[in-house]
Amino acid sequence: MPRRNKITIIGSGNVGATAAHWAASKELGDIILLDIAEGIPQGKALDLFEASPVEGFDSNVKGSNDYADTADSDVVIITAGLARKPGMSRDDLMKTNAGIVKSCAEQAAKFSPNAVFVIVSNPLDVMVYVAWKASGFPKERVVGMAGILDTARYRAFIAEEAGVSVEDIQALVLGGHGDSMVPLISCTTIAGIPVTEFIKQDKLDQIVQRTRDGGIEIVNYLKTGSAYYAPSAAAVQMAEAILKDKKRVLPCAAYLEGEYGISGVYCGVPVILGKDGIERVIEVKITDEERAALVKSADHVKETIARLD
Repeated sequence: MPRRNKITIIGSGNVGATAAHWAASKELGDIILLDIAEGIPQGKALDLFEASPVEGFDSNVKGSNDYADTADSDVVIITAGLARKPGMSRDDLMKTNAGIVKSCAEQAAKFSPNAVFVIVSNPLDVMVYVAWKASGFPKERVVGMAGILDTARYRAFIAEEAGVSVEDIQALVLGGHGDSMVPLISCTTIAGIPVTEFIKQDKLDQIVQRTRDGGIEIVNYLKTGSAYYAPSAAAVQMAEAILKDKKRVLPCAAYLEGEYGISGVYCGVPVILGKDGIERVIEVKITDEERAALVKSADHVKETIARLD
């Protein structure tokens, strides 16, 4: 009997626990929910497992405080770290979360040397770089979740404005996960029709800005936490692409070595995602203005990493 896929989710807060929920409901494999807090991952995992007869999914879900239980995972999703509060930027979280992510990546890599790591912790582009360095993995097997989330927000706002199904929106948001992200209007279509046929430029500009502010908009509503449904769904879409070797074309934070004129940094770009992680970075034709914004976004990430070092 073939073994089931094994997914480790590090961090049993809102993002991690909800990622476990999405992954279990999709029957992507057996799940270890890991956290340093005793009892929290065990309780949430047991609760989720007890939902399996109702929802009809055959995934074992177990909580743990011991990295030994994560051994031989196919995918490791790292969500651990502090969440943003009102008035905090993603960069404010950097030093604390860098220590947490470094420790998680080192220990997870020791027990699952062949896994693909999906990083969700903020500030995303810096944390995926930290995880890559700490794991010692090849760059293809450490990938950041940001572009899918940013693109999902962008697509949702466009669907709402145009009065069409979210399923018919194709779009890309590139660059860093923050104020410098670059939604590509030139690559945005509704069922293959340019978005400019549906929405006027001034309204599109407002949607682009709302996309950039998407995270803080939710933080300001919640006051004591940050988004978790959409971020966790985005991470699980990546896990599914990897576990099923789907070769999905998705915007993810990838380590660049010359693509788009950018080197030595993780940056959101379209990639082909399969069983070995990032199989290829796709270079799409973008406008000079979009390229300049993308380089500026990457430079901001480099500056942030330099501050951390």
